[in-house]
Amino acid sequence: MKHKILILYKSVTGFTKKYADFIAKETGGTAVDFKKADPKTLHGYDCIIFGSRAHAGRIDGLGKLRKLLAGNFSGRLILFVTGATPNSEEDSILEFWKQNLTADEQKHLPHFYFQGGLCYEKMPLADRLMMKAASLMLQKKKKKNASDLAFEQAIQSSYDISSDIYAKPLISYLVRSGFCDAK
Repeated sequence: MKHKILILYKSVTGFTKKYADFIAKETGGTAVDFKKADPKTLHGYDCIIFGSRAHAGRIDGLGKLRKLLAGNFSGRLILFVTGATPNSEEDSILEFWKQNLTADEQKHLPHFYFQGGLCYEKMPLADRLMMKAASLMLQKKKKKNASDLAFEQAIQSSYDISSDIYAKPLISYLVRSGFCDAK
């Protein structure tokens, strides 16, 4: 039996949409902008994959997703988050999950992090101002550690470090779990 997969995505600068479209293509799933989601949207799906950005240390839209799913969905939920942090920063990513997911969710909710990048050209004004403030604070800091220096360098300009390869673990999870066939 083929499972129906819905990929709900919340994308501001395009990185999350790029990954959602790739996952939809690889799984035969349907990608839908989270702005268009309502309880009817969830009907008939066995698996919902929610993709969003890491924003100011939080998962953008997670609270709204929880409310949308409450009583409206009983299938498998999977989460992915995109951000500017490289995948190699495992400690930072682990801390991010601890701050955003309950201990039970960390254990039972499949969750994946995909590096994306920064796109100042598509970023809302408030976010650009927040990034500028962070940059100014770092410039004024007298004793910078390696992490500070790396962050300061990383937020200087737009860049794209996304790649379909980072979504492969999620695709592999779906195949292993029987939600889709290997392509």
